[in-house]
Amino acid sequence: MDNLMDRPWFLRFTALALAIILFFSVQAEDEKTNRSPIGDTQDILRDVPVEVFYDDENLVVTGVPKTVNMSIDGPSNLVQTTKLLKDFTLRVDLSDLTIGRHTVKIQTENLSDKLDVRLDPATVDVVIEEKIAKTFKVDPELNVRLLAEDFYVEKMEVEPSAIQVTGAKSVIEAISFVKVSVTGDPGINKSFERKARVRVLDRDLNKLDVTIVPEEVTVKVEVKENSKEVPVVLRQIGIPGENIVIDSIFTETNIVTLFGPQKTLETIDELLVDVDISKVKESGSIEVKVPKPNGVTKLSDDKIKVNINVTVMSGEDPLDVSMDLTEEDVTKEFKNIPIAVKGLDKKFTSTFLKPGNGVIDVTVTAKEEVINSLDASDFNISVDASGTDQEGEHAYPLSVVGPDHIAWKLSEDEVTLEIRLA
Repeated sequence: MDNLMDRPWFLRFTALALAIILFFSVQAEDEKTNRSPIGDTQDILRDVPVEVFYDDENLVVTGVPKTVNMSIDGPSNLVQTTKLLKDFTLRVDLSDLTIGRHTVKIQTENLSDKLDVRLDPATVDVVIEEKIAKTFKVDPELNVRLLAEDFYVEKMEVEPSAIQVTGAKSVIEAISFVKVSVTGDPGINKSFERKARVRVLDRDLNKLDVTIVPEEVTVKVEVKENSKEVPVVLRQIGIPGENIVIDSIFTETNIVTLFGPQKTLETIDELLVDVDISKVKESGSIEVKVPKPNGVTKLSDDKIKVNINVTVMSGEDPLDVSMDLTEEDVTKEFKNIPIAVKGLDKKFTSTFLKPGNGVIDVTVTAKEEVINSLDASDFNISVDASGTDQEGEHAYPLSVVGPDHIAWKLSEDEVTLEIRLA
């Protein structure tokens, strides 16, 4: 060992090794001492607002996100201060750009140079367009399923009827619908008004990003029950009293409005109103109740005024076929006039029990020239079975619609029908 250490090459190699070890030790210490402070701490700030600068009075900008995520890397004290104070700004400056498409970088302001900042996204694709305003009519809509049964929407009005829409030119040109929808609880049976927000949609019913003035409008909805106007037909029932000749029967209420289900209204073409002439003693006006057909909920007129003109004959009953008639009055009998059954529900069928053949005779007294112009077809004889709701035998009074200025007598005052299910 002593011999080895005395050799000069051994000492030289030992000195070289020690020098190398010392060099790397000093180099590592210098790197540790002079290391850059960047990377001490890293953090992420989410949903940082982005400010946009442009001529917002004449232009519309799309494509700039409202917020971005920002990563910051640097000394822990700077990172924490920046995160807490948030006294920096992210901005996109478009003030010098022209109309069209552009790719721009999101800029940072008031951030320390010692921080390494990364934005997600760092750049954005923006579209700068001309801003225009246009007036559109607002179309109201209501789900008809909300209406009560037998009710419908008569009309809908919007106040104001038109609104102003402002936005990018391409968006305004894409507008296909400007609507306002009103709603309510199911079973709507009366008119109402309501405020609602206006919706601006494209042809695919996508909502468009525009400015609407005003955003809310008032919608007035007029709701009515199904109705139908039908003529009033007066039908004489009963037999005139002694020496009474009915000259004319008429009413000034020629039309009555019926309310109810549409299917029921479609089956009604006229409204028969019975006028009992058996108690008429002189000319005048009487009030007659208007019958409500089955299925109809209400009528516009429950009663109507009927005017009756009569002639009071002197002497014996002009309807007595055995009496002596004046030279001007004659009597004629019309036989086998069929009796019509009206108003019977379709679920029933009827059979005449009395008279069994369903026909009746009518004895008419009138002026000879009137009698000569008459025919059996001039008399409409019927019974009203609209109130029948069960099977069995039912008696009904007869009603007659015939020419004016004559008197008549029926061979039967009523008929009996057997009602059965169809």
